[in-house]
Amino acid sequence: MILINLLPHREERRKRRKTAFFVGLGLSASAGLAVVGFWYFFVQQLISGQQERNEFLKAEIGKLEVQIKDIASLKSEIEALIARQKAVEDLQTDRNMPVYMLDELVRRTPEGVYFRNVKQDGQILTINGVAQTNERVSELLRNTAYQSEWLTQPELIEIQAGDVQTAREQKKRLFNFSVRVSIKRPQQGAQATDAAASTGKPDAAVTPKKS
Repeated sequence: MILINLLPHREERRKRRKTAFFVGLGLSASAGLAVVGFWYFFVQQLISGQQERNEFLKAEIGKLEVQIKDIASLKSEIEALIARQKAVEDLQTDRNMPVYMLDELVRRTPEGVYFRNVKQDGQILTINGVAQTNERVSELLRNTAYQSEWLTQPELIEIQAGDVQTAREQKKRLFNFSVRVSIKRPQQGAQATDAAASTGKPDAAVTPKKS
């Protein structure tokens, strides 16, 4: 016996396929929304954690800025105290400087050199005197340049040879000279000595100027 299906089976198949398609489409959309929602939640958690870390860093930076200000104020106070201490030490040194300076001149002056006058103008000392030979003047310059604790940077202003009448009515050749010397404090002595040693410049010869 032959059975013939007269129902619209093709339309039913199309409906089932369409239904399955829409169901799959809905499931895909739901899965996509779920993934997007999960990713959004994850990103929000990351942003929240980063904001918390930023707030923590801001708070710590604020604390450090306060500490830096305190340290800066302490440094300024320390510098002010050091400046006051140095001012007091300089005043104490300047008060006794004439004594030390004259004593230093006596120790650094070679034989055959005599001073006529010594004048101080600030930190500059001008010395006028007479020497038996120009080598004595050179020795004076060397002594004040490399061996003195209170005198530095000697500079020969002028030297002149001249004849002097002695008590026995004899003429004797002497050298009138003028020297300019800078005054330094003891704490500057080590630096000046190192600078002079590092340069290693030879002493300039003193050439007398005939009158």
